Amino acid sequence: MAKKTAGASTPATAALVRAGVAHTAHAYAHDAAVSAEVGYGLEAAHALGIDPARVLKTLVVEVDGALGVAVLPVSAKLDLKAVGAALGGKRAAMADPAAAERTTGYVRGGISPLGQRRRLPTVVDASALEHPTVLVSGGRRGLDVELSPADLVRLTDAVSAPVAAPVTAH
Repeated sequence: MAKKTAGASTPATAALVRAGVAHTAHAYAHDAAVSAEVGYGLEAAHALGIDPARVLKTLVVEVDGALGVAVLPVSAKLDLKAVGAALGGKRAAMADPAAAERTTGYVRGGISPLGQRRRLPTVVDASALEHPTVLVSGGRRGLDVELSPADLVRLTDAVSAPVAAPVTAH
């Protein structure tokens, strides 16, 4: 995997370059209508033609009053009880979107686990480690970066735990 950065640098891509981590930037045309229908992560997976199990979404959570980050496949939903336990707390809920943006320095749909304004405790779903490479947000809508899951865990000081629950059809 070559080291490439498509377009303008973001804090996420700059963090990868600074760390000397091999990665590939994947830019795509963000479509607000599609993301409103299927979500930002599935939009990226479909636009890039990549298995949604390898494309990871970054969710900011609040665990016992403190913010944290959960990184899991876009094809799954977050198990709040599991993320709370993984981050050493009892009660977990989704963080207020404005607080998530303010703390990470990114906008919703472009929040990356890398290069955040303030590094938050992070958990990466255990399923990510089953793949040679995974994709996470590159720090803006329409940009994902591909890297090894081991590098993702190392750069974010993450713990790995099963925090994803399958999405059930109604």
